[in-house]
Amino acid sequence: MPEAVYRDLVATLFTMSAPILGFGILYALVGTLVFLSWRDSAILALICCASAVTIFRLAVIHGYHRAGGIAQDVGALRRWERRYAWLTYGCAALIAALNVSVLSAHQPIIHLATVSLIFTFGAGIVSRNAGRPRLCLISQTICVVPVSLAMLIHATFVGPSLLHAHFFILEAILLFVVAVMSIESVRHLYRSAVDHLTTKHDLGKLARYDPLTGLANRLLIRESFLNRTTSCRADQQIALHYLDLDGFKAINDQFGHPVGDVMLAEVAQRLVATVRGNDVVGRVGGDEFVVLQPGVEHQDQAELLARRIIRQLSDTYHINGTEMRISVSIGIALAPVHGLDLDGLMKCADSALYRSKAKGKAQVHFCEIIDAGGGRAVA
Repeated sequence: MPEAVYRDLVATLFTMSAPILGFGILYALVGTLVFLSWRDSAILALICCASAVTIFRLAVIHGYHRAGGIAQDVGALRRWERRYAWLTYGCAALIAALNVSVLSAHQPIIHLATVSLIFTFGAGIVSRNAGRPRLCLISQTICVVPVSLAMLIHATFVGPSLLHAHFFILEAILLFVVAVMSIESVRHLYRSAVDHLTTKHDLGKLARYDPLTGLANRLLIRESFLNRTTSCRADQQIALHYLDLDGFKAINDQFGHPVGDVMLAEVAQRLVATVRGNDVVGRVGGDEFVVLQPGVEHQDQAELLARRIIRQLSDTYHINGTEMRISVSIGIALAPVHGLDLDGLMKCADSALYRSKAKGKAQVHFCEIIDAGGGRAVA
């Protein structure tokens, strides 16, 4: 399962505060009515345990959101999911315990009230937690199986009516069948949810990534730039490298576009291997690329990366058994030195790029500030 899909499925578990609180109140009300009828300390203990479990479930949801919610790493999300699951299992066990406890009394109204908790819990599990089928299966098993077995055992005892045994056997079968149907519904909802979320993330990826190279496109470059400008320290800059391949047109003309596409994909791989993990590599045109390099304290760091890129991209390419060579020219703009508008920075870096080409290619040049007061920059 794609990580993004898993994140979305887990996130649905932690939108359940209102249903969990509502069910906790419902359990307490039903349990209180049973306790007032019997004055049984065991029922009071179940009510206290259910109230504690409800509080813990709400606390886990609150803690999940305070810890960062869906933005946490996958390991942390799995830990939060386990906590949520164990508390859900505890709630299911308390529902089963209450239902088993009331079987000894032949009071249909009380029995109806406690059994309704099973159906309410099951409906909530199916509608809200279908994205985690294992959680649903275990919860339903804990809640239904002990009660169904207890009903079958209870049916063997003599009751107040001739059809006593028949009704309890029927109810046990009914509970089991409803539980099985619920699990089947969960399977269907889970498959639908995974398909939907996978499609959503695939479409989101297509909207933000170049289909040929897998690099960021203009939209994702803009989003990444905005994110990095807001998180960048005051003493740091963001270097925008604008790259254009030297000699690529000749490769395309001589060997054809399919070979050119293979070379572009190889260029993308080399770029990704050259930069740091928090740098952003994007493709903005046919043979034009952009690298965002955050955390730059001096322009020498940007120049060092640019020259490393030139070396890596100028190495020989072996495509279909043929050796090919290209180079790359680079223009660099620095934010906020040359401004904070991405379009302006790209235009300035593009101008610096063509100055690099005019100087003999495989060169790197920076934008130059000519009006420090107005913040206007040119190559």
